[in-house]
Amino acid sequence: MIGIIGKKLGMTQLFNEQGQQVPCTVVEATPNPVTKVSTVKDAGFAAVELGYGAQRVARENKKGERTPKGRRATMAEVGHAKKAGLDAPPSVLRSFRLDDAPGKNPEVPTYAVGDVVKVDIFTPGERVKVEGTTKGRGFQGVVKRHGFHGGPNTHGNTKHRRPGSIGAGTDPSRVIKGKKMPGHYGNERHTALSIRVEKVDAERNLIYLRGSVAGPTNGIVFVRKQG
Repeated sequence: MIGIIGKKLGMTQLFNEQGQQVPCTVVEATPNPVTKVSTVKDAGFAAVELGYGAQRVARENKKGERTPKGRRATMAEVGHAKKAGLDAPPSVLRSFRLDDAPGKNPEVPTYAVGDVVKVDIFTPGERVKVEGTTKGRGFQGVVKRHGFHGGPNTHGNTKHRRPGSIGAGTDPSRVIKGKKMPGHYGNERHTALSIRVEKVDAERNLIYLRGSVAGPTNGIVFVRKQG
């Protein structure tokens, strides 16, 4: 289903008609240009590629003109953007399948390269899928990573936050795959289903989503229609 690429600004609150306080996540989704269109004949499925933001590009080297330092877009990215009629390549590219709900949405919307997708594709009250990358918390122990209770704090115990035994000895003589142990925590892709759209501000390109959304402030999120 079609969607849009946005940036998580933070959380706020709204009040509905009943006077109830509704916590909301604010997502800023500036108009996304369509950079590529895939058809069933070419790729085996129908999809559109959307862009968000803009990368830095190197200036033409003229006398007395300096090229900006830092990460700049590659020539391949610049060429891909020119085909879509863009001056600068987008910083984020994401493909949205249009036929991922067969039978539920027989009318597949048609898009062409150069079109723009805005927040007005969503309406208050509908349900969407929101995909983001969770906050990275680095290397963490089992108490924080998996919610272990830990050992006693008294009676001579010195292993307060350790996992304890991780398996049997002679049989099977190894640690079973998938054992919950310390390790990297966070920085994973997470999709929240059936998130309600509370408000759409087309003038400021804002979407108000009920509840929380994975990711830090200014993190990139993908909001898709839920068929």
